[in-house]
Amino acid sequence: MTGLVTALGSAAMTNTIEGIVDNDVLLVIGSNTTETHPVIGVRMLRAVKRGAKLIVADPRKIGLTDNAALWLQQRSGTDGALINALCHVILRDGLEDAAYINERTENFEAFKESVQGCTPQWAAEITGIEAKDIETAATLYARADRAGIYYTMGITQHTSGTDNVCALANLALLTGNLGKAGAGINPLRGQNNVQGASDMGCNPVYYPGYQLVADEGNRKKFEEIWGTPLSLMPGLTATEMPAAILEGKLKGMWIMGENPILSDPNSSHVKKALEQLDTLVVQDIFLTETAELADVVFPAASFAEKDGTFTNTERRVQRVRRAVPPPGNAMDDLTIINRVTTRIIGKGQHSSMDAEATFAEITRCWPAMAGMNYDRLESRGLQWPCPDKEHPGTAVLHENMFPRGRALFTAITWKGPDEAPDEEYPLVLSTGRVLYQYHTGTMTRRSKVLEESAPGPYVEINPEDAEVLGLVDGEIVRARSRRGRITLPVRITDKVHRGMVFMPFHYKEAAANLLTNDALDPKCKIPEAKVCAIRIEKMTEAVA
Repeated sequence: MTGLVTALGSAAMTNTIEGIVDNDVLLVIGSNTTETHPVIGVRMLRAVKRGAKLIVADPRKIGLTDNAALWLQQRSGTDGALINALCHVILRDGLEDAAYINERTENFEAFKESVQGCTPQWAAEITGIEAKDIETAATLYARADRAGIYYTMGITQHTSGTDNVCALANLALLTGNLGKAGAGINPLRGQNNVQGASDMGCNPVYYPGYQLVADEGNRKKFEEIWGTPLSLMPGLTATEMPAAILEGKLKGMWIMGENPILSDPNSSHVKKALEQLDTLVVQDIFLTETAELADVVFPAASFAEKDGTFTNTERRVQRVRRAVPPPGNAMDDLTIINRVTTRIIGKGQHSSMDAEATFAEITRCWPAMAGMNYDRLESRGLQWPCPDKEHPGTAVLHENMFPRGRALFTAITWKGPDEAPDEEYPLVLSTGRVLYQYHTGTMTRRSKVLEESAPGPYVEINPEDAEVLGLVDGEIVRARSRRGRITLPVRITDKVHRGMVFMPFHYKEAAANLLTNDALDPKCKIPEAKVCAIRIEKMTEAVA
């Protein structure tokens, strides 16, 4: 995410999956790890079994809370206030790593001033967590020799997402937990090659390797490599594109491996925009809800039907090899792109590179991968940075220095969510994934076993709220926000606190993202999918 790139130089785990078992303390915040990243969740539980202390910060009771030394059940959208308060306690009690701060960081005094008023009592009023629990968490984290932070979209999908990530960077820097094994800041990426896509510049402000588009030196470098003029002007983010379409500024779109009709917040707005396009091309392995709107559909190959590399959440670049041919007319993504490019600019102007040649170009574009090639990746993956062919890869980032020299503390002022509950919409909705389904269900809902394990949508509601509304478990209700409405069964559970409801967003028959808020973080343009105001209605009382 952009916030972490700004703070530390890359949007990636600073440490390793293997090293999770070496943590003395794990702070897991905004991540239902055992359901959304089950392999990593097993590593966390193994660390606990070996004696590590687990702190879980999550508005909802999740699997990890059963093994936690401390569960901080914050109100949705208050993460930044909680993190600032943890920093306040550490400074108040003299638990910071003064030598590390002096030698490796800057802007400390401004940061220190920014959290001076963020007392545990102040945060308790905002978050709903008892002040003594905030103090206990801060002490556990700060006194650990090796403390690791792990987070996912529960931290980032907010209008304050960048601030939340920078606040976590402050916490790690304050205690010297960056640049050593068994510690670090570790965003857990949501899909098998999200890290690789991020590394390769699938972001309008970066060329491959997080090299800014707006930098003149970078422009000249990539013009020389690619042999074509380039602009210094960054493009639009995916979340900015629907508005641009509706304003008539964007006429065509090529969507690869995404299903925004179900996955994007305020998805009826997204659908309206896509329907207005002059041309919509969708490239996917199945005919998704988005592909059904397309003018052209390119049938793509799955992971087992193509060659190339994936980069996982710990920055490990790994080979993927074609095991079976693609079915029917399906082709791998690179072949599709090459063929379209050839049709556009002509055969004489375009060389259709294969996967290995493309990877070789990547290593010329980005010094952090300069030491990699297919021969070195044959037996096992390599973690970037890997700057030369003798380099073994880098397990832990920032051991000796940060990309900018000294790491920058950031003064963060907590701001609440864009949309707060009120009399008309009194409940706060948060969304997420479940173990047996994945994202928009494009693949998992085609699996009989997985579908039987998690067959349909539901909304979790606290027993006290259910009693006020006169609901019984399993009753079909209508959920309504300012953006849309859906019907689905209710589950009455103490997993969520009073005033909060939770829905998985996998199910097209009750698409939670019809309700969610598409307000954007002003810096990185990520939407606030994790907090919005809704109401739950009995069907006998609901107004159409």
